[in-house]
Formats: sequence, C-alpha cells, structure tokens
Amino acid sequence: MSGMISVHSAPKLPRYCQRKLLANNRVAYYFAPPTWARRQGCELMPEALGTDYLRAVERVEKILLPAFESWRSRGLSDMTPVIPESGTFDWLISIYQAHQKWSELESTTQRQYTKSLALFANHELKDGSRVGSKQLSDFTKAFVDAVYGKLLVVKIMRNNGEVVVRERRRYANVAMASCRRAWFVGQRAQEKLVPASNPFSRMGLKHRAPGQPIRPTPTATWDELVAFRVAAKRLDYRSIATAALLSWEWLQREQHLFGAFDISHYRPVERPNSVRIVHPKNGEEAWWPLFDETGVPLFPELTAELDEIKKTSLPGLVFRRTHAHRSSAIPLPWITPRKDLRYLRSVVKKIVQEADLRQELSFTSFRHGGFTEGADSDLTDAELRAAGRHRSSRQLPTYAKRTGKQLIAATKKRREERARSLLVRLNANRASE
Repeated sequence: MSGMISVHSAPKLPRYCQRKLLANNRVAYYFAPPTWARRQGCELMPEALGTDYLRAVERVEKILLPAFESWRSRGLSDMTPVIPESGTFDWLISIYQAHQKWSELESTTQRQYTKSLALFANHELKDGSRVGSKQLSDFTKAFVDAVYGKLLVVKIMRNNGEVVVRERRRYANVAMASCRRAWFVGQRAQEKLVPASNPFSRMGLKHRAPGQPIRPTPTATWDELVAFRVAAKRLDYRSIATAALLSWEWLQREQHLFGAFDISHYRPVERPNSVRIVHPKNGEEAWWPLFDETGVPLFPELTAELDEIKKTSLPGLVFRRTHAHRSSAIPLPWITPRKDLRYLRSVVKKIVQEADLRQELSFTSFRHGGFTEGADSDLTDAELRAAGRHRSSRQLPTYAKRTGKQLIAATKKRREERARSLLVRLNANRASE
C-alpha cells in the first residue's frame, strides 16, 4: 500500500532524496539539495514529495536530479541524450555507470569521473556533432589523440576582452584515464558491442608540459604539525589532532584513517602491544609494534591519546566528530556513507588558519612530512618500505621484506632525528640571545 513502506525495508533512494517516518506510521519522501550547492547559487529548493514511493522517485530522477546536474555542469549535462543510442560512447558511459565497478568507487572519484567523461563526450567536432554520439566502432587511436589535443588547451576571455589560452593537462589526463577505464569495464560487460582494442590505452600521457617545473607536494614540518595539533585542540577538534599525529607517525592516508581504522585494530586482546595497519591502495596489512624489544613505548604521545579514545569510544571507527559544537548528539564519523571527506577537509583548513600556518597545507601534508622525516633520518629503503607499506619498485628503488624489526629501527631513527633537530634549534636560540 502506498506510503506504508518500512523505513528499513524500502528500496534505495536516489541522491539527495530522504525518507521520514510520519506520526501515523507512514513514510514520506523529501528532496533536499546539498547546502553547499545552495550556498553557491543553486536555485533548487527542498521539496516535499508526498508518500508515494514510485512517484517520488520518478520526480527526483526525471526532473529534480537532471535540473541539479544541469546547474552543476553549467548546462553540459543537458547535451547528453537521456537514452543513449546503443553502441555509442554515451551508451558506453551508461554501461560503466550501471556496472558494479562504478558502485565500488568512492563518491569523490565518481564525481571526478562523471565530469571527466562528460568533458570528452560533450566535445563538439567540426561537423557539429558530439564525441559521445559517435559509434565505438569508429573510434581510432588517432581520433582519440586528436580530441585529447583539443581538450588539452582552453581559451578564457577576461573582463577586458583579452583571450587567454592556458593548458589544463591534469584535467585532460584524468579524462583520458576515465575513458580508458570505462572502455575496459564496458568491454567486459558488453564484449559483442565494445571493440576489444581500447583506443585510450598507451597514450603516453605526460604529467606536465616539456620544461614545466614540478610542483612539489606541500609537506609539513614537525613544528607545523605541533602548531596544528595545538590549534585543533584549542578548537576542540581533538580527534583530528590525534589523526594528524598518527598520519605523521604511521604514514597513513586520510581515506584509511577516517574510513577504515577501527577500534578493534588498536591493541586487540590477542595482540595488545601492536596496531593493525592496512595499506588502502593495495590491501597489504601489517601489525605495527607499539613497544620496542625492552618494552619502551615507541609512540608515547600517540598511544596515550589512542588509549583514551579506546576507553571512551563505542565499537567502530576510531576517529569521529567528538567536538562539543557538533550538530549531532551521536559522534558521527568524519567520513560520510558515500566516502566523502570534504567536510573534514574544510575543518582542516579552519585549523590551519587558526594555527596561522601556510594555507597550502592539507591533512595529506602531515603524511608527506612523516616520509620526509624518515628520509632525513637516513632510513634504509627497506625501513621506508616497511613504514609506508609500499611493494612497488616505483615507490622505492629496492624491494625487501617488511619486518617488525625494521619498523622498530625506523621509528627509533626518526625519534632520534627529531630530538637532534630540536636540540639544534634550542642551541641556535640560546646563541642568538
């Protein structure tokens, strides 16, 4: 019966569509565009959709979401046919986005791929047609290379009428990588219609133009980490302060820290002196020792904070929004169900500003700082590989087995280097007084 669908058993809702249980035990549906979109000028407003599930979903999928995508893409999504013709590149995109491989992607990656695929598909050819309307059987390597060359540069007209031509190599490269992935997935799903030869493969894409300098990744120093943690605690973002130190010490990416690091990974009953660390990209895991051979703590500051979190937290993710000024009474994870970390990153920027640090710093800067400290501490290739859980020769030049002994040795070297650097600064300050 309409409106009587259980909140728990109801089918999945489209994006930005919510259900609410009414007082008469019926379920009502609402469309609520994200607040960030409304702040940026999106005119779509929250809308009550009634209690009929099918009508609500139909309105969201056929009217409200297309309108939202039209606003977000500045009209580019309007150019894509609603029902792509079979065998076209538009059709290939629809096959990819309906595939399980697409649903396994994080929401941020899905958004990037959607924009990248649209950039390629919506490119207008000399005959006035879109690339996306072309049959896959007509795609050649030369055709793809030619479109890539057009996408590589963009013309921008300034307010004074001056036309500026600039390169957008990273954006174009991501578009080619997205198309390559879509072709491979589509070929496995529809091998009779998608040619086996992928024209997006082996394009020899360059990450920067010839002669263009490499932009270094913003890397934090130990002093900047300390200042960041002080500011985070001052603003009551203690979980982020601990996570930043963990990222520095254990060289973990933010996606793993906030999306996979569980309370059960830290000092479980069966291994009370270790922590389980998983490399998020290759799935390789390790048990990182928390004490050396004599029982001395390797990370005294970090283990003290994690011990306190474990004592007071419920089972689940370690890092949650525990600050007093949070909107929810229950401490929610920093990462959303769609694997989105944008809110976390906005808070990190707020903390960076509060600490009066370089504005280009991000949470990732602390992981890079940890790696830099390791290199400055004369860690061997084996010790660096053990710490970062890298197994590809492209990350570090020598392959070696990762062991607990290497991890302990690497940690001791880093702490000794940290103490030496502090002593040098103190002596320099005394000499200048």
